[in-house]
Amino acid sequence: MVKLGNSWDALLADEFSKEYYQTLRRKLYYEYKTQTVYPDMYHLFEALKLTAYEDVRAVILGQDPYIGPGQAHGLAFSVQRGVPVPPSLANIYKELQSQLGCDIPSHGNLEGWAKQGVLLLNATLSVREGLSNSHATLGWQIFTDRVVELLAARKEPMVFLLWGRNAQRKAGFVGPPHLVLQSAHPSPLSASRGFFGNGHFREANAFLMKYYGKGIDWQIYE
Repeated sequence: MVKLGNSWDALLADEFSKEYYQTLRRKLYYEYKTQTVYPDMYHLFEALKLTAYEDVRAVILGQDPYIGPGQAHGLAFSVQRGVPVPPSLANIYKELQSQLGCDIPSHGNLEGWAKQGVLLLNATLSVREGLSNSHATLGWQIFTDRVVELLAARKEPMVFLLWGRNAQRKAGFVGPPHLVLQSAHPSPLSASRGFFGNGHFREANAFLMKYYGKGIDWQIYE
C-alpha cells in the first residue's frame, strides 16, 4: 500500500484500490525491474507527501519527470541540489526575476515552494530514462485527473498554473472559486510564445492575498 503520511491517504485510498491503478502498479513493477526509470520508486509521490490536501494554495502542473540521471525527484520542474538547472526551470527563474525581481538561484530544488502549499504535480509521475512521455499511457493520467478533481472540489480558493497543452488538458476539471492561469510551456521550444510575460506569478499572489492575506514567497533561497 502507498503511504503518503498525510490527508491524501484517506482521500486517495479508493483510488489505490481500483483496477486501473493495480494494473498501473504491475506495469511499473516490470518497468523498474527491466528499465531505468525516474524518479526512483521512493519518490514517485513526493509532491503529495510534501503538500497535504488542505495546505494546497497553488498547483503547478508539469508533463512528466525529467529524463536524465539524477534529475527527477518527484516534484514537477524541480531537481536536487547539485544537479544543473534544466532549461525549462531556468526560464521559470527568468520570468520570476522579470515579474517579481527574484534573484536567480544556483540550484533547482523547489521544495521550498512545496512546503508553502505549491503542489508541484506532473501529469505522469514516472518516465523511462531518455524517453519523454514513455509512461504517458500507463494510467497515471487517470490518477492525476482524480487528484485535480479532488482539489477542484475544495471550497477554499487556490490557483492552478497550467503551462503547455498537457497541463491545460486538466483545465476542464477546475472552476470557481479557483483561479486558472494558462500559457505556453516554459520549455525553450515554446517559452517565447506566451510563457515569458504571462504575469502568472503576480496574478497568483494577488489572488491569494485577497483570500488568505499572503501570497507565495517565490524566491528560491540558497
